[in-house]
Amino acid sequence: MVKSSSALCATLIFAGVPAQADSLIENVNGMTLNEDGKVIRFAAMVIDDDGRVKELLDRKDKRPKDVDFQFDGKGKTLIPGFVDAHGHVMGLGFAALTLDLSDTKSLAEAQQALREYAEKYPNRPWIIGRGWNQEVWGLGRFPNAADIDAILPDRPVFLERVDGHAAWVNSAGMKAAGISAATKAPSGGAIEKAGGQPTGIFVDKAQDLFAKSIPAPRPVENDLALMKAQEILLSQGVTTIADMGTTMQQWQSFRRAGDKGQLKVRIISYAGEIDNMIAIGGPGPSPWLYDDHLKLAGVKLYIDGALGSRGALLKQPYSDKSPEKGLALLTSAQLKNKMSRAAMDGFQTAVHAIGDQANEELLSAIEELQYTFKGDRRWRIEHAQIVDPVDLPRIAKTGTIASMQPVHQTSDRLMAEARLGADRLDGAYAWRSILDSGAKLAFGTDVPVESSNPFPGLAVAITREDENGQPFGGWMPEEKLTREQAWRAYTTDAAYAAFAEDRIGSLTKGKRADFVIISEDLMLAAPQAIRNIIVEQTWVAGRPVYVIKQQ
Repeated sequence: MVKSSSALCATLIFAGVPAQADSLIENVNGMTLNEDGKVIRFAAMVIDDDGRVKELLDRKDKRPKDVDFQFDGKGKTLIPGFVDAHGHVMGLGFAALTLDLSDTKSLAEAQQALREYAEKYPNRPWIIGRGWNQEVWGLGRFPNAADIDAILPDRPVFLERVDGHAAWVNSAGMKAAGISAATKAPSGGAIEKAGGQPTGIFVDKAQDLFAKSIPAPRPVENDLALMKAQEILLSQGVTTIADMGTTMQQWQSFRRAGDKGQLKVRIISYAGEIDNMIAIGGPGPSPWLYDDHLKLAGVKLYIDGALGSRGALLKQPYSDKSPEKGLALLTSAQLKNKMSRAAMDGFQTAVHAIGDQANEELLSAIEELQYTFKGDRRWRIEHAQIVDPVDLPRIAKTGTIASMQPVHQTSDRLMAEARLGADRLDGAYAWRSILDSGAKLAFGTDVPVESSNPFPGLAVAITREDENGQPFGGWMPEEKLTREQAWRAYTTDAAYAAFAEDRIGSLTKGKRADFVIISEDLMLAAPQAIRNIIVEQTWVAGRPVYVIKQQ
């Protein structure tokens, strides 16, 4: 048996193992889920020379003698790598490399962070960042250009809200983009104004007004962001992510990494809109590339905005800003045309829908299109945050997958109560109701809107409590999930949502040996302790790609 003095040593030893050799992962508290969502426990795992699971063994089973590499897990818990069903890979990378306001608790903190960042990078022509949330700040209003001008009046600043559905811009930024009182918002967007003048808040498609003014990332910057994103994902046990909204430039970055053997995370790509879908995929989805590390599966569309910026499309007016009902980013006819265009060439369709009106329109479109486009389509609703209870059964009836993000529930709870009112919350973040209806749930993080760490999401799905244990007993506790249900949504069903269940999501025979070694037993740890689980090692295709630094 190869024994190492540290996990880092094990990585170096394994790097020298011959390519054609079975491996034995021994002495682990292994667990995975089977097709029925039941926990399978094992003490050892044999991995073949292609990086696939060959056999699971319990303590009494005989160990193979013809392996060329043996790794001692020292009794640690080993589980499948997480499959993040909805994230933004380059958004994660750039968020880590630009101004990050996600931890700010007040406008003053955000202003101080902006001041320090501007001083650190005096030569950057634009200050770009993300993560502000006026609801967390308790500001009672959107921030405005004057709030930035007081700190940085001369350099253009463009800061995306945490959900990416609004931008906060200073006067210099508006001037650089040619924005004035006469500027009209494009369809599907809104410009906040006061006294006829733009305040510096641009909602949804109004952000596009700055596209020509802000320098686009260079290829080298895209590649740097990808490397940073992979580093973060692997350190948190995420071995596969569905990238929602891939552009041609981002796809080229993924391909460059694959060509160089630097693509460690598996990326299942959903192109951003039809134009990128055609540019990347041409006549249809791509095959799996780089030993199952990259695939273009479908297209990502938007039908509405987000609750935080009041862009989510609702059936009834916002309780805190009547008569507004949100923004329709597509008409019903446009939505069906785009979905048809994708479906006719075999692309899977994933549609962002947050408000109850948006979800109803999407389900109606699916019901109509399924008679033309038959077979296993696996239509996807991304977010499905506010669904009218009368529409919930339609998700299962159409075979639609609800791709949801548990941490959104705790982040949005107070805001959702304010936006909707207490009498309109049935069907909000309704994981259990959706699952009980017979529909499949696929869980993700929507990184960088939330952290890419899946463990807080698991804890939220089980408790419906935030990191402080609030509200005690959980918000709308009838929507809690069991551990197995939550874990399944982050693994096997997240893989199913992307037509990848034949190769990832569980540690069962024939699937890729993507796994993580963690600090706690996932089935025994207290829900709050799950939040703090540490990923000690991450392996992809039977080889270590991340090992925690030794103290």
